[in-house]
Amino acid sequence: MPVPTPPAALPVSIPAAVATASKTPLGAPAVAPAPPPTSAAAWGLLLLLAAIWGTSFILMKKGLVVFSALELGACRVSVAALLLLPFALRHVGRVERSRFKWLALSGVVGTLLPAFLFAYAETRLASGLAGVLNALTAVFALLVGALLFGQRLTGARTLGVGLGLLGTVVLMGLGGAGAATAPAGASNAWYGLYIVAATVGYGLSVNVIKYKLSGLKPLAVTAVLLLLIGGPALAYLLLGTGFVHKLTVAPGAWTAFGYIALLATMSTAVAMVLFNKLIQQSTALFASSSTYLIPIVALGLGALDGEAFNLWHAAGMAIILAGVFIIHRAR
Repeated sequence: MPVPTPPAALPVSIPAAVATASKTPLGAPAVAPAPPPTSAAAWGLLLLLAAIWGTSFILMKKGLVVFSALELGACRVSVAALLLLPFALRHVGRVERSRFKWLALSGVVGTLLPAFLFAYAETRLASGLAGVLNALTAVFALLVGALLFGQRLTGARTLGVGLGLLGTVVLMGLGGAGAATAPAGASNAWYGLYIVAATVGYGLSVNVIKYKLSGLKPLAVTAVLLLLIGGPALAYLLLGTGFVHKLTVAPGAWTAFGYIALLATMSTAVAMVLFNKLIQQSTALFASSSTYLIPIVALGLGALDGEAFNLWHAAGMAIILAGVFIIHRAR
């Protein structure tokens, strides 16, 4: 997220109520299961994910020094899929056919599209601010859960959603969001809308994993999900871009590829397995609350890399995180 894979792969324990919900059509509201108690292991996973995903934004920035956003996104998904290919081949035959459409949906909206959207946003958006906007995942996880999966939307949670969206407007409209590579005078703040779109995908993906893919092992979900989207991504990377040519002739290409490979390995493949496990051990909302900590890591690394951070940025981040806090505290 990230995601993100999540998004290349985002994603999965299992009460009987959730198993029942997994049989409910997407358009029909499902009865939300009672949230399980949050264990120490779940908190540990949450902190580890925040650290891993918090570094993903600076890694994208370094990869974009040589490669285009489309090349970076396709490479990220392809490398993650290849890493987990042995596990995918082991598990793919054990997954019920009825689950494949949900795996494909989660893979596309929660991993494939965000890989391109985040990369494209960071061509004009500072990496630290991209990490702040990623906090909207919690907002859209709630909205999608309420609209499609029967999650309760109380007045307090509605307030949290409103604050999250207000903070986004403040951050993009008043704070500006220029990346170091942006042309002088360019209006870059609205590139944040690409990240908003990616977090909508994350919000749908975490609910699909929670309600439609419960009962599957986290590694199986991640590996098979990547298998479904990895082939098209790899074909596009090799046949539709200049990635291979740049890798052989462009100065610094192998270094940039190293950053992308690290991004794919940790922020996509490994983090998606951990994220799926966290969703199974807790709730979709709790899993997405890593977004409290991701901005801190992302902004810290961005500051070390010379990115600017002003009072409007701080105000926008504070409003967004206040909204996320209210969403998670509301009953």
